[in-house]
Amino acid sequence: MSIRSSGCSSPISATSAKRWEAVQKTRSNNVSFEQTKEKIRKMLDKVELSVSAYDTSWVAMVPSPSSSQNAPLFPQCVKWLLENQHEDGSWGLDDNHDHQSLKKDVLSSTLASILALKKWGTGERQIIKGLQFIELNSASVSDETIQKPAGFDIIFPGMIEYAKDLNLVIPLGSEIVDAMMLKRDLDLRSERFSKGREAYLAYVLEGTRKLKDWNLIVKHQRKNGSLFDSPATTAAAFTQFGNDGCLRYLSFLLQRFEAAVPTVYPSDQYARLSIIDTLESLGIDRDFKNEIKSLLDETYRYWLRGNEEICLDLTTCALAFRLLLAHGYDVSYDPLKPFAEESGFSDTLEGYLKDTFSVLELFKAAQSYPHESALKKQCSWTKQYLEMELSNWLKTSVRDKYLKKEVEDALGFPSYASLERLDHRRKLLNGCAVENTRVTKTSYRLHNICSSDILKLAVDDFNFCQSIHREEMEHLDRWIVENRLQELRFARQKLAYCYFSGAATLFSPELSDARISWAKGGVLTTVVDDFFDVGGSKEELENLIHLVEKWDLNGVPEYRSEHVEIIFSVLRDTILETGDKGFTYQGRTVTHHIVKIWLDLLKSMLREVEWSSNKSTPSLENYMKNAYISFALGPIILPAIYLIGPPLSEKTVDSHQYNQLYKLVSTMGRLLNDIQGFKRESKEGKLNAVSLHMKQERESCSKDEIIESMKGLAERKREELHKLVLEEKGSVVPRECKEAFLKMSKVLNLFYKKDDGFTSHNLMSVVKSVIYEPITLQDESLT
Repeated sequence: MSIRSSGCSSPISATSAKRWEAVQKTRSNNVSFEQTKEKIRKMLDKVELSVSAYDTSWVAMVPSPSSSQNAPLFPQCVKWLLENQHEDGSWGLDDNHDHQSLKKDVLSSTLASILALKKWGTGERQIIKGLQFIELNSASVSDETIQKPAGFDIIFPGMIEYAKDLNLVIPLGSEIVDAMMLKRDLDLRSERFSKGREAYLAYVLEGTRKLKDWNLIVKHQRKNGSLFDSPATTAAAFTQFGNDGCLRYLSFLLQRFEAAVPTVYPSDQYARLSIIDTLESLGIDRDFKNEIKSLLDETYRYWLRGNEEICLDLTTCALAFRLLLAHGYDVSYDPLKPFAEESGFSDTLEGYLKDTFSVLELFKAAQSYPHESALKKQCSWTKQYLEMELSNWLKTSVRDKYLKKEVEDALGFPSYASLERLDHRRKLLNGCAVENTRVTKTSYRLHNICSSDILKLAVDDFNFCQSIHREEMEHLDRWIVENRLQELRFARQKLAYCYFSGAATLFSPELSDARISWAKGGVLTTVVDDFFDVGGSKEELENLIHLVEKWDLNGVPEYRSEHVEIIFSVLRDTILETGDKGFTYQGRTVTHHIVKIWLDLLKSMLREVEWSSNKSTPSLENYMKNAYISFALGPIILPAIYLIGPPLSEKTVDSHQYNQLYKLVSTMGRLLNDIQGFKRESKEGKLNAVSLHMKQERESCSKDEIIESMKGLAERKREELHKLVLEEKGSVVPRECKEAFLKMSKVLNLFYKKDDGFTSHNLMSVVKSVIYEPITLQDESLT
């Protein structure tokens, strides 16, 4: 088996090639890897939907127009109900009758099944068993701690009334029934009007049997003939109004599913997009690049045509927007514009049902394109909505516990400050397998979304990649000793953080060269920063700059000190090593550019030393022109980009776009660093953007106002960077390379989220979790 690289066809360096060959051989020998991936490919190709006893019952109740209402139009549904009752007398998903949190759902499915059998005068034994189940679980009907399916307060009493019409006594206490009827009647008599409520009343048509005006219903009919893609609602509408479109939809369903129908159809687009989202959120999408590309191409065609399956389902629309945008498709925000304000959401069925899952998807979509003003509004209200939901969270089902964790993670780990490998680990430890059970009018399961196969592959892959990361850390530990860097007592030892920032973002095995270059760049810029800050004299600093500027590989270098010798020697060897690898990937010489990157950094650091020693205060503008370079991201990101894969011509490297990407991420990082390091650096007498701004705005702004202003500026730089990364038209920098800048921005936002995380040790537990702590599956059935 060969692991697909992330779109790169460039050759790998000799050292990495041997390691990569070993990686491929190890995984190709693991039959389990291959078999699991083949299963997942089939999931992407064919969506599995659980059948719904509830919806099948309503379809079973549809009378045949040709039999004077005395026979079912779809007798196969009646037969299915007769054959698929559970031992305890209930109907529903196989394991739901054991879950107390889903008892109302099971009771609703069971009552609907009983009504269907009673209507056609069959299944007396099944009816008796079903009524016994309802009687034994009658307390659950009024238990407010148990989750209600959508429309339960209208549909369940409506079914009780229908039972009376069929001369069927439902064994529920009169107090329970009277309370339900009163609540239902008050709800139906309510004079509150909204588009969302109007949609809701049409959605629960099988429970009301009161809506006599087809004009109120038809506005919700879709091109496929259904109402809300709901078999139950559509069956009730056809029974009441005899609409040809409804009949066409129901007939198609039975051709497609033979005897039992799902509770939502079609939902193929949502299911496939959800699988893609799951694969990406667990870090295993790279093995399914071709399949994902094919599915997203299809989704994009549907998007451009305004396909109802995508555009009329709020959750699918938000998910499609986010995934298409992330993969470089040119998608308009127009379908989501109605939800820029909460009032637009309230006018929908999802809004009336207070569907937290839909709001969560809208929130994620809004974060994916932060510079669009309407999406900023959407992000604001959805965030407030989700925060309010968390504060009032009372739901107790397994699925809702998972949803709560999803909401907590979305709010606590915003996408701009969350690293991929941390996301993958958190999702795996949260146990995403339960997420495939949803509840609308009844519970249903999308078997493919996060199956045991997906989980097992993700865990195995995480641990496999982690083993490679540990080997690379051991290599880097030896590199530090071999180059005597540990002898530089003035320098901070930050290898773990430097490597972590690469491993948590450029985590896949084939990016080994880029990861190691990234880490070495981080270690060396830290050493050089400390040398210029506290470790070296001005003569030593100028000596180091002269040696890099001269770049004479044949002569004998003249060192002012042993410190200069150690630093220049490792700089020279690392630049040459990266240059050689860069030549292998790029097919051209890149060493001269890496030398220039380092020279620019050293000169910018010397300029700051001179400002400090001369006690001169630059303007804020001059400080920032220098400070974005002295922030020292250049030697970390720019050489590593050569080793990611796609070709970068000299023209591309000299382009405005390339340099703007570098400037934006560096400026953002410098501002975040100066905000968090302001107090410490002020005590040390160092230049800082906050202190310079305070001098410049001495009378007009307070310190807190200046800090807030700088936070806003850093945020705008982040948004500009994100926009530039997503832009495809006219882009000269390959997407994979642009994303390296975005990944670094996430690292910076994580490091500086609360304090200068790079200087403190608060992140060490996070670092260890990515590099040293394997994941163990808790569910024995998955092992």
